[in-house]
Amino acid sequence: MDLRFAAEDVAFRDEARTWLTANAPTERRPKLGRAVRDYDLAWQRKLYEAGWGNVAWPVEYGGRDLPLIQQLIWFEEYARTGMRPIDTRFVGLAHAGPTLMARASDEQKSFHLPKILKGEVVWCQGFSEPEAGSDLASLRTKAVVDGDQLVVTGQKIWTSFADHSDYQELLVRTNNDVPKHKGITWVICDMKSPGIDIRPIRTIEGGADFNEVFYDEVRIPLANVVGDIDNGWSVAMSTLAFERGTAFTISQVQLAASVEELIELARSRRSINGRPVIDDDSLAKRLARARADCAALRSLTYLGISKNANSDQPGPEGSMMKLHYADLAKRVYRLGIEILGTRSLAIPVDEDDTEWIDKHLIAYSTSIGGGTSEIQRNIIGERVLGLPR
Repeated sequence: MDLRFAAEDVAFRDEARTWLTANAPTERRPKLGRAVRDYDLAWQRKLYEAGWGNVAWPVEYGGRDLPLIQQLIWFEEYARTGMRPIDTRFVGLAHAGPTLMARASDEQKSFHLPKILKGEVVWCQGFSEPEAGSDLASLRTKAVVDGDQLVVTGQKIWTSFADHSDYQELLVRTNNDVPKHKGITWVICDMKSPGIDIRPIRTIEGGADFNEVFYDEVRIPLANVVGDIDNGWSVAMSTLAFERGTAFTISQVQLAASVEELIELARSRRSINGRPVIDDDSLAKRLARARADCAALRSLTYLGISKNANSDQPGPEGSMMKLHYADLAKRVYRLGIEILGTRSLAIPVDEDDTEWIDKHLIAYSTSIGGGTSEIQRNIIGERVLGLPR
């Protein structure tokens, strides 16, 4: 096995790094309000116009149809910019778009995919419910066929960026007379449809990316169903495979960059005895372990990319990456708080320190969003290791 990058991959890395160095936004991303959407979509439009909208997407939808290894290189170089890895573009680019490519009709693909890539629309995900999170197949939001429409009633929760979204990948129950996995439908919901009520949820670090969404007899055309009626579980598994696999690659790469930043921070900050924080042997060892674990995660990601190159969609191995990333992210950003020390408790907090505090708080969600770590362990046990249920 040759683990070296080919000459064309090295050239691609140089091209990506050069463009990002010259064009990545320098202004801080807004935290709340309409400005969040405007900032993200303006950046996506700039990426698209320069040919960087999504390098792995097919040319017919505005991508460059490059191999997954070059998409990984792009993610690695993007991580160097320090840009937020998950923003309002995430659902559209990382799993709604790939799911549409894998499962949607030609008409659905030709309408929605170019809009996503050009930065014209925002997507959100309507999967989780108050009593159907990890056990997603227990969802209760129902849809009744009425002529050429579905009439949807119910509730979703933890819907990231719903208040900024134009469309939603929505799971609804269309049949109660079959096993629960077989009575679900995956449908494209226009978020401006009458009967939708969106209520933001403020999170621990002060953000409001999450939302509750209520549906009161919302009418959705049957033409918006992806796959077939009652076959949405199969489509949803495609979505979750992308979300747990390639979708989080950029977060993984950026986590490794964060470790290097923390090492430099530990060298520059002083402890209460006046010595550099890095002189604490225990802390230095944990930073070294974090660096090694990031390298292991990178190797696991490379393995996944290699497998995905010969498959239409990611397999259950994506859960291994997702689980490792979730555990590691919490450990890494906890180290950030330890390095800041009492500075993390100061009010007001320095602007540069605020980012580390926010990352620490947000890291707790990594073992929940996209499927809890417990669910990932079940998937690994059953589908990778072949253990009994």
